Order: sequence, then C-alpha cells, then structure tokens
Amino acid sequence: QVRLVESGGGSVQAGGSLRLSCTASGSARNSGCMGWFRQAPGKEREGVAAVRVVGGGTWYGDPAKGRFTIALDNTKNMLYLQMNNLRPEDTAMYYCAAGLCAATMLNPSEYNFWGQGTQVTVSS
Repeated sequence: QVRLVESGGGSVQAGGSLRLSCTASGSARNSGCMGWFRQAPGKEREGVAAVRVVGGGTWYGDPAKGRFTIALDNTKNMLYLQMNNLRPEDTAMYYCAAGLCAATMLNPSEYNFWGQGTQVTVSS
C-alpha cells in the first residue's frame, strides 16, 4: 500500500512559478513509476510528467515540456514538480500518483495509487 500526500499548490499570476511536493509512504519503491496528473473542471485527467523509480527516466506531456521539471528523491520518498512560466490554462487540481507503468508513463490507467490533490490557480 502506498499513501501519497501533495502540497505546494496555490494561486499565482501568469508567468509565476510553483513547486509541488508529494510525500510517499509505504511501498513507493515497489512502484515502477511516479507521476503528476492534473484535472480541470469539465476535463479529463491528463498526464503532466512521470519518472521511473529505478533509472530515473522522465516523460512530459506536451503542455509541460520546457516549463515543468519532475524530480524524484528516493532517499526521502519525495516527488517534486517545479512549474515555471505558469499560464492560466495550467489551472487545475494536481495529483501525485504511483503505479507500475508497464506500458505507458502518462496514462492514468497505469497508476493505482493517488493522492488527494493540490489546487493550482493561475490568474492572467
């Protein structure tokens, strides 16, 4: 069992930055990958960024490329998402997740453990 708790969300103006953190407890190291997802009202949950627990390979969704950076600290069981140059369209609930990722890295169906989410609001 893995428990995930996100923090670091908030309200910023366009162009600003936020750093999300996710504390993982339990058997996080047994997961194949950890990732960040987001869901805006009325929209489907989409993959933002993911990282392999072993090896550290990273994947980014198109909206995140060049602006967001995912980082995993295995020694502290912490997952981070540094978000720069934020845009109003980045407004969403952001979720930390852990899973096996046997096939793909950014598909929510590959993840079986989820946090409660942290809200990010970007104003223009």
